[in-house]
Order: sequence, then structure tokens, then C-alpha cells
Amino acid sequence: MSDSSYEEGRPSERAAPQPKEPAITEERSSGAARPNAGPIAREKSGPVGNFLHATEIDQRLLGMVGALVLIWLGFHFYGEFANGFGAFLTSRNLWNLTVQTASIGVMATGMVLVIVTRHIDLSVGSMLGLCAMVMGLMQARWLPELVGLGWGGTWIVAIMAGLLAGALVGALHGFLIAYGQIPSFIVTLGGLLVWRGVAYLMARGETISPLDPTFNLLGGGPYGSIGSFWSWALGIVACLAIGWALYNGRNQRKRFGFPTRPVWAEIFVGALGCLLVIGFVMIVNAYGWPRGIVRQYAASEGIEVPEGGIFISHGFAIPVLILIAVGLFMTFLTTRTRFGRYVFAIGGNPEAAELAGINVRFMTVKIFALMGTLAGIAAVISSARLNSATNSLGTLDELYVIASAVIGGTSLAGGIGTIYGAIIGALLMQSLQTGMVLIGFDSAVQQIVVGGVLVLAVFLDTIYRRRAK
Repeated sequence: MSDSSYEEGRPSERAAPQPKEPAITEERSSGAARPNAGPIAREKSGPVGNFLHATEIDQRLLGMVGALVLIWLGFHFYGEFANGFGAFLTSRNLWNLTVQTASIGVMATGMVLVIVTRHIDLSVGSMLGLCAMVMGLMQARWLPELVGLGWGGTWIVAIMAGLLAGALVGALHGFLIAYGQIPSFIVTLGGLLVWRGVAYLMARGETISPLDPTFNLLGGGPYGSIGSFWSWALGIVACLAIGWALYNGRNQRKRFGFPTRPVWAEIFVGALGCLLVIGFVMIVNAYGWPRGIVRQYAASEGIEVPEGGIFISHGFAIPVLILIAVGLFMTFLTTRTRFGRYVFAIGGNPEAAELAGINVRFMTVKIFALMGTLAGIAAVISSARLNSATNSLGTLDELYVIASAVIGGTSLAGGIGTIYGAIIGALLMQSLQTGMVLIGFDSAVQQIVVGGVLVLAVFLDTIYRRRAK
């Protein structure tokens, strides 16, 4: 090495690096320090980016809601153009749409956990049919032979038996996957065929009907709804809960030194949530009972019907309330419990999760048992709505459940997924199906559209993950 090159390379002759300003700025609203890159990035992102950053609205959620609104408007105005009237954006159709979404939405919340942990469950439709058959036979044959027809607890025992059957079948799948080292695709594909066959053999292909009258209320309908008063009461409670959640969340952020949203963003999010709740209540209350049922109800209660008739609101249907309850429970389970943290840890890296002390195998059994239990709840809704249990109940539901979870943002690569996204995905899928039925599309066209939407959702998820890297 020459002297000149040596002189240039000596540490004493190198240019000393200029001291940088600390990339930390004081967050006055929370008392915490955070990197100074945040405000700079927001300035460059424009007003829309600043708004989304301040309100912390999920962009994927915003995209799903936008797609849902476009689907609703498209079907409604297409009906007006083709038939002279739009039948989609009516209180009757929207009320029925929420009821039809309930069973798929319940199962989609469980499918999120299955897919997050890098598995798949193709047997949910068959499990639904099996659980429905167990509950139907329990009400129509088995229990009446033991305790007689007049016992009032038949429907309760039937529901417990159906949920237990779903949990056991799901646990069996999880055991074969976790301890038998059989791919979930193969196990659940076999389950799709096996449990459909078992349901057929249990009743020899017969339709089990009628079911317990109290049980049928869980399927919705005029009597399976809570009415206008209780719907408004529930809406007010929901608005108060939204306000409390925002207030408590802000206090928790301050307590632990995390950045908080601006006050105007908190007010906007709370007002938006309450407006959506109030709008939902207004829609379900705008749909009244059919006239024939009103006359039957008035005759049974000794009420005189005036010339103009009586308007009785449906309000929230019980299946919708079940879906809301399941969604809240599953959201709490995935975001506020150790079980939920373990699920996403396994999905992010199963090997690292096992090295960290998580019993991945037993967790897999519990996840699939939970999936089976949710299939049992969906079976309650579906069979009660039909007032019967049939061998074909739940056919192809696995397609809609998986599509709902994927459209809702659950990544097939694992580790990413939300409960509310899956419910919105279920609503979107059911909106497509209902809209195509109203328009008059053939069933073949409906299957083409559903399959295409599923492939498109996976494609968009792939692009999103590439950009996120």
C-alpha cells in the first residue's frame, strides 16, 4: 500500500460524521416520545393519508366497505334500469340479507383462526349438516321417545348436543392434523365426505321436521325478532359502548405512553360508529310484519285491526344478534387473551412459536374444536330458519366461508386476519348472491362469479403482501 493511500485511509484523517439531530419528538397529547419521521411521512402522504393516519382507519377495511357499497348501488340501479324498480336497497331485502349472512358470518369468524395458523377447513358445510341433523333428530325423535312431546327443555338439550357434536368432530380433525401429521386439506376434505354421509345415514336421507317452536325463533322471522323498542334500546347501548371504548382506549394509551389520536379524530370515529348503528336500527325497524301474520297476531291477542292496518316492526332478528355476539366474543378472544396471541404467533412462525414454549399441537386441536362449535351455532341458525334438518343443509357453505375470510383480509400465508373483516366479507359474499338472485342470474353464473371473486381476493392479497414487504 502506498503512503498516500495509507494517509487517506487513516482514521485521524477521515471526515468526522456530522452529529444528527435526535429523531425523537415529544408527543404532548400522551406524554410519550416517538420518532420524528411520523409527521414528515404524513405531510408527504397528502390530506387523505393524514386523515387515515389520524383516525387509524384500516385501509383494507375501507376498501371492503367501498366495494360493498358499489355492489349494493350496482344491483339496485340495475334493477331500476331493467325492471323499473330497484329491489335491493329496500328495508325488506336488507333485513333478509343480514339474516342470510348470519350463519356464514359465524363460521367465517372461526375460519379466520384456522387460516391464520396456516391450515384450511373444507368440512364446515358438512359439519353444519351433521350438527343440524343431530339437533333435528334430538327434537323430533330421540328426546320425545324418552321424556315425551310436552317437555319444554327439548330445544336446549338439542342445541347442547349439536354444539357438542361439532366440537368433537372439530377436535378429531385437529388431533389428526396435529398429532397424526396429516395435512389439514386432506383431513377436512375427507371430513367433507364422511360427515355428509354420516348425516345421511342418521336419518336415511329423510327431512326431519317440524322442530320445536321455541327453537325456530332462533332462525328469525316476525316472531324471531326483538321489535322496535328493544332494537332502539340495543342501539343506544351500542352507542354508549362505542363512546366508553374510545374513552377507555385513550386513557390506556396515555397510561402506557402510547401516541393518541387527535381529539377531533376520536370524535369523528365515535360519531361515525354511532351513525352506522342508528342507521342499522332504522333499517331493521322500517321492515314491518306481513299483513297476514299481523292479522293472525291481532286475532290471537284480541286486538282490533283498523282499516289502514297495523305496522309492527321486525327490529333485529335473533340470528343477527347471535352473529354480533359471536363477533364480539371472537374479537375479544383474538385480541385480548393469551389464546389469541398464541394463534397469531403460530401463524407468523410455527417453529419459533414452538421454541418459545407454545404447545402448537394442542393449540391446533383447540382451534379446530372451536371451528366445529361455531359450525354447530351456524347449524342452529340454518335449521331453525328452515324449521327442518335436511341432508343437503350447508352444501357448498365451505366455499362461502373460506371466501368470506379471504375477502375480509385473512392471508392464506398465515399470521394476518381480523374477525370484523371476515364478517364484512360474509356480508359482501351474501350481497353478491342475493343481488344475482334478484336480477335473475342462473345458478351457474352465480357460481362463476363467486369463484372469480375468491380468486381475485387471493390475488389482491398477494399484491398487498408484496407491497408490504
